[in-house]
Amino acid sequence: MAALGHQIRLWRESAGLRPAEFGAAIGYGENLIYKVEAGKRIPRPEFLEKADEVLGAGGKIAAMKRDVEQARYPKKVRDLAKLEAQAVEVGAYGNHNLHGLLQTEEYARALLETWRPAYSEDEMERMLAARMARRSIFDRNPAPALTFVQEEVTLRRPIGGRMVLRKQLERLLEAGRLRNVEIQVMPTDRDDHAGMGGQIQVLKFRDGSAVAPSEGRFGGRLVSDPKELRILELKYGTLRAQALTPRESLAFIEKVLGDT
Repeated sequence: MAALGHQIRLWRESAGLRPAEFGAAIGYGENLIYKVEAGKRIPRPEFLEKADEVLGAGGKIAAMKRDVEQARYPKKVRDLAKLEAQAVEVGAYGNHNLHGLLQTEEYARALLETWRPAYSEDEMERMLAARMARRSIFDRNPAPALTFVQEEVTLRRPIGGRMVLRKQLERLLEAGRLRNVEIQVMPTDRDDHAGMGGQIQVLKFRDGSAVAPSEGRFGGRLVSDPKELRILELKYGTLRAQALTPRESLAFIEKVLGDT
């Protein structure tokens, strides 16, 4: 980022533009220009496109878009996104909030705002952009098989307010009607529950291998040992059996939406 910022500053100076003039020309504030040139702020792709055009860089600045986009995301999120992009099957259980792949931008932003200590504005934008980028999994062809088990409370907790929740529930219904997606609701009144150890996510790949970024029993590390994977797969399979069926779950989500 420091090297990129230095290059942008050299291009700007060669064009005879002061930071304020350059910012006005591409539609950004002078303060942001200083931060980008100092390597303290990661620019968005559209920033690089406009900078390339205004500075007459002939594509040399815009060519950095892909690398910069990757750098905008925290490493842990980049690694997870890479795994999800390669998976042919994803199974996930969420107990505190809706799974990241299912979240709307408004819900994701509101959820990130609840974290303590609070994220900075730059960190918020990076985390949000990374989470939204992961949703490209729904556009893949051939489509992977996606299954989700969500606690009832995650459908009712009004993160961001009721209008945000309503839009989020509508998104769940939309996703749940896709042929490659199954969403199941775990009712709160279940007296037997296999997911008390925390969130679960299992990703399976074309070669038959699998990994599981997990919490609880395995301390949040990436699980790849076959014996440990079998434990998580057993827990997840039991959760699916204990939850409402996909059809019952869609009807349940529609009822919650009507009550919200």
